[in-house]
Amino acid sequence: MPISPSNKALLQIHFCVLLWGFTPILGKLISLPALPLVWWRMLLVVATLALLPRVWRGLRGMSPRLLLAYAGIGALVALHWLTFYGAIKLANASVAATCIALAPAFTSVIEPWLARRPFSRRELVFGLAVLPGVALVVGGVPDGMRAGIVSGAISALLVALFGSLNKRMVEHGDPLTVTALELGAGTLLLSLLAPLMPMLFNSFSGDLYVWPSLRDGSYLLLLSLLCTLLPFALSLVALRHMSAYGVQLVTNLEPVYAIILAILLLGEQHELTPLFYLGVAIILTAVFLHPLLGRSKARVPVQPPEVLGTAEARNLLD
Repeated sequence: MPISPSNKALLQIHFCVLLWGFTPILGKLISLPALPLVWWRMLLVVATLALLPRVWRGLRGMSPRLLLAYAGIGALVALHWLTFYGAIKLANASVAATCIALAPAFTSVIEPWLARRPFSRRELVFGLAVLPGVALVVGGVPDGMRAGIVSGAISALLVALFGSLNKRMVEHGDPLTVTALELGAGTLLLSLLAPLMPMLFNSFSGDLYVWPSLRDGSYLLLLSLLCTLLPFALSLVALRHMSAYGVQLVTNLEPVYAIILAILLLGEQHELTPLFYLGVAIILTAVFLHPLLGRSKARVPVQPPEVLGTAEARNLLD
């Protein structure tokens, strides 16, 4: 019996979210510090996209002002990835995945201001509802991992910033072109910051211009191609056949997949206490209840697809 387009799209989105769930796992397995890890990931994605004539045509059609605006957003993307992988290195994959689930709380405050839409009290309530979970998460990790929580929370804040800015500019560029431009600008920013990182954030710093080992190089290729570009392409197709509500429910599973994979592949449950997982449950409950209770509202537009190519957080809706 043939699969309907909607069911096929649902399977594709689940597969995309599963692949995104591997990103913190690969970040933990790669021995490089956060800065060279992110620099190589962005460089590999940009180099691949640069092979597409469509990307170059899109760049030629953009005004200088638009190029500069997307480059600025790309700087935020680079800092988001830097702090996300910094959280993995300072703590572990489970902590980083949990922190990134805080992005909707930040978005509830930031997006109405940046995207120029009405402020929602309901969204603020759900944003505040995650705070008890955050307190339990902080209390459920060893003291040495708390710097990772701070880094992960900053990463979630940056997701809210660049996701909201991308929404304002959704109609101005081809998604693949925008992704290439943003990640290219982010790669350049990290190249410029590299000499300063030992003084600013020594925990993240590392030599950019040393070839990764065969093991790290293999993981970087998987991270860049299998966990970034492949789900990006699949999600663009799947979004045509799914409702905004259905997309959000599936993409909210990303931290769940990431934490389960971290337990199965990395044994991280031995590093964390039951309080941590109780906090995770509270955070994820708030994240899932938001679309469930808001389903009766008018259909909310899906976030711009370029967010899919650049964020670890996959909260695709307002």
